Amino acid sequence: MSPLLQIAEQLACFDAKPIDLGELRPAAVLVPLFLRDGEPWVLFTLRPEHLEKHAGEISFPGGSAEDEDRDFWQTALRETEEEVGIRGADVQRLGRLDDFYSVHGYRVKVCVGSFPSDYPYRLDSNEIDEIIELPLARLRDPQIYHQEDWTHKGRMFPVDFYHLDGHNIWGMTAAVLKQLLARTEAVAAQPPVVQALS
Repeated sequence: MSPLLQIAEQLACFDAKPIDLGELRPAAVLVPLFLRDGEPWVLFTLRPEHLEKHAGEISFPGGSAEDEDRDFWQTALRETEEEVGIRGADVQRLGRLDDFYSVHGYRVKVCVGSFPSDYPYRLDSNEIDEIIELPLARLRDPQIYHQEDWTHKGRMFPVDFYHLDGHNIWGMTAAVLKQLLARTEAVAAQPPVVQALS
């Protein structure tokens, strides 16, 4: 069985917990996965330093919903195509994670999908500095993870961090990654699968 199909089956075992929108603004991100040498990898983006929000941070493709978006999946896929050039038609939907709260006032829907390997990315230089590709198996190493307590608006919150190959993944992106890793642990237990890349 393909590791990506295993991930889809694992995600299907969990209901995505919603967050009431309230005064929060709707947004969505895509956790993009692909196969390299038969193993699942994750795509991240590095935001430029000139942005007002998330400057210099590693994140998943995504952004705020627009009126013409039919649903949160369309938001995630539209933003992904705009930022890195992966067409929505080339993304296979694998499942969902819980909703996440952004400190910038967004309720973020998290979609998980896969796309063909060796994809011809097309970056929007106004939003993305570079693409970072990391193997899911190495992100499971407990040595690269730690958590800190931060204060925001008078309340203390746990903040997750992953450090790998000089990359610092933290905040909501790290929290999303942590949940993805937790809900797909069974995939890591499988022996390596060697197959031709599509």
